[in-house]
Amino acid sequence: MMHFLTRSIAACLLTLICVVNVRAEGDGDTPPLDRRIRLAARKGTVYRLLKEVSAQSGFLFIYDSRTVDNDRRSSIAKGEYTLRDAILIITRKPALQIDVQGNYILLRPAATGSPPPPATTEPSGTAIIQGSLHDLETGEPVVYATVSLINTSIGTVTNHSGRFRLTVPDSLRYADVRFSHIGYESRETGVALLDGQTVDFALEPKVVPLQEIEIRRINPLREIHDMLDRRSENHPQTPTGLTTFYREGIEHRRRVIDLSEAVLEIYKTGYGADASGDHVRLVRKRHVSRVQPGDTILPKMKSGIRSCLILDIMKELPEFITPDDGTRYDYVHEDIRTVDDRLVNVISFKQKPHIDEPLFTGELFIDDRRKALEEIRFQVSPEHAGKATNLFVDRKAHHLKLTLRQAAYIVSYKPLHPASPYYISHVRGDIIFRVRKKGHLFSTPLHFWFEMVTCRTDTAGVRPIPRAERLATGQIFADTAHDGDEDFWENFNIILPEEKLMEAIISSLSEAVVQAGQ
Repeated sequence: MMHFLTRSIAACLLTLICVVNVRAEGDGDTPPLDRRIRLAARKGTVYRLLKEVSAQSGFLFIYDSRTVDNDRRSSIAKGEYTLRDAILIITRKPALQIDVQGNYILLRPAATGSPPPPATTEPSGTAIIQGSLHDLETGEPVVYATVSLINTSIGTVTNHSGRFRLTVPDSLRYADVRFSHIGYESRETGVALLDGQTVDFALEPKVVPLQEIEIRRINPLREIHDMLDRRSENHPQTPTGLTTFYREGIEHRRRVIDLSEAVLEIYKTGYGADASGDHVRLVRKRHVSRVQPGDTILPKMKSGIRSCLILDIMKELPEFITPDDGTRYDYVHEDIRTVDDRLVNVISFKQKPHIDEPLFTGELFIDDRRKALEEIRFQVSPEHAGKATNLFVDRKAHHLKLTLRQAAYIVSYKPLHPASPYYISHVRGDIIFRVRKKGHLFSTPLHFWFEMVTCRTDTAGVRPIPRAERLATGQIFADTAHDGDEDFWENFNIILPEEKLMEAIISSLSEAVVQAGQ
């Protein structure tokens, strides 16, 4: 089973606040902004105070961060207010233009006297939606949520901070965008309403009633076998073309020291074939290196892109989802959750207690009706991770001791529409070591990660990539020749970098500017 692992790795603010739909008392014919709400005395950021207004009124706020500063401190006294007054007190912008469209309150700069463009004027170029998703109850970021145009193959995912950016072709400007994640109510709204804005969208957790779980008690092995039996029905059997965004990085002592990002085109064979027939073309790439003169550990990542291809586990079936004899793993039906209003069965697996070798533990999320794999989260069993160290290390200096602490993966699949096959959507891998130099008492953390998100899927007229244009996915990708410019990503969809990655990128670009001026 670890052969599967070896091949995949070692060869390696407009803000939109979503709330429950509760209306303030006295709706009737009262204009929306004149409706009254009761607020307790509050101090906090503008974002937090407007969130309280949303909770009381049921309206969803949309505003640009250049118009209203989310992080600025504000306050409001206990009392009863009209919606308009509450907004003006909290934002401290008396000239703010406030408009209501359906369930949304739009906050804009005060009109300058210039006449608005005619209603028939068509916008040009692409639409840009960006912002973040968070849990409505806890305020925590929703990581790896799907942000997609409904009934299209265009989308992206949120990063570790819950942030996203989606570029929409002009022809789809009047489409709807959906925000979704397993275990949450999906949210939908129009692209045109959010175009050019930065949004903060709250997703509401959706809990399946306990009686539903009790009534629908599932045999976990039967569920997995059903998933495998319907693999040819649920996944494409003909070639598919994917446009993806890829990122890999290395972090030592919690500092990003190496980062590569790219746009890739992938020719993917049908799911009756293995991943060896998948080909990759490099479209764009940039590389950031932050190795400092005093650094004595210079790690390299090998085969991260190949790992993403092989981790398409519905093509490369690992042992833990082909449980023919049940002698190595235990399976349990843990829960029922939802995604896009579909029920999903959660099947957990872990290696049996008497097995001493490093195998896996994780969870499968299987659509209840179609029996398709929505997502899998798995890792090398933590209690045995150290024993798998050598499977992840190609070469190392003799004076260093590396011990594997974690090797964890997430793989998700999405249909383009309710009746379509499921396509690979997102792959993420995190490999963490402890590194200790010989003769030293303390060790330091060394973190490798890679991820790929499908931003567009093509199913018609897909042809293999010419051999001369194929990327060698088994090599050290960071060393691949590349170039870039100020508008590097153009209109490609990407996974937004977290703050520490942005720091690495900005630092590298600043150094390049200084060097160019010398």
